[in-house]
Amino acid sequence: MHLHFLDHDFDERWLELSQPMVRQLAFSVGSANILRSLPQELPITHAFQFHNDDVWRKHLTHYWPRLQYLDQHPDELLEFLQKLKSTRLGLRFEMFIWFWLLEQQYHPYELLGHSIQKIDGARTVGELDFVLKNTETNEIEHWEVALKYYLAERDLSLPFWYGLNRSDTLSRKLHHFTQKQFQFSEALEHQISRRYCILKGQLYLPAAQHIHTLPDWINPARRMGLWAQQHPAAAQHFYRLQRHEWICVNHSASSLPAQWWTDGLYKSADAEHYYMYRQPSLLSYP
Repeated sequence: MHLHFLDHDFDERWLELSQPMVRQLAFSVGSANILRSLPQELPITHAFQFHNDDVWRKHLTHYWPRLQYLDQHPDELLEFLQKLKSTRLGLRFEMFIWFWLLEQQYHPYELLGHSIQKIDGARTVGELDFVLKNTETNEIEHWEVALKYYLAERDLSLPFWYGLNRSDTLSRKLHHFTQKQFQFSEALEHQISRRYCILKGQLYLPAAQHIHTLPDWINPARRMGLWAQQHPAAAQHFYRLQRHEWICVNHSASSLPAQWWTDGLYKSADAEHYYMYRQPSLLSYP
């Protein structure tokens, strides 16, 4: 079931690296967005785009020699990550993107600003994650970055993709992007020419459903997982991932095969299969 969604020929070169933080950096830079386009049912207030998959493959290829060096000498990256006091994965992901953007010799972007607050009098009206100059096009770009994990229900249409907190939905996140986060036409005295959403992470299909097609806005170039309220058939082969491994798994299994299952993300010990387990008592349907 779902194997054509789970065992595609994915480009996952970050799995060739050894150091956990470097693997996560490589994933952050090189993985494709979880969406390849905006759903048609999403009303657009302020337009934005996703980079296509070739852009991220190109970035990963250009950065690969540096990643190989960091894999053996990670101190510079580890020191940079120490600035982050929060344990939130989304902020860790943003730090990885920031680290990469600061290394201008590996990409065509000049970083003009990060976490730029827009203030109207005494009121903060928003914040821009990154403002860049694309040196190939000479255009000013505004990037918003997010790392998300959504579980599909019902017919997989936009309203039925839920985060682990059911108030965090894919629909709500996309509405927030178009209505609020991409509202600005200017930053740092530059006119913004292009707006990009960097939306990475993983999507999970319901294990109990027989799914033959995905919505056309889902990116098939990103590996998908399964989710359920029951253990998978081969539960004895799965181990529970540490929270930071949700970005990218460690090179070696970080725990023993699961005997007692609790809410969390599990991985097969002998394949790149991911399984999000949710206890039935914690699910509340509208």
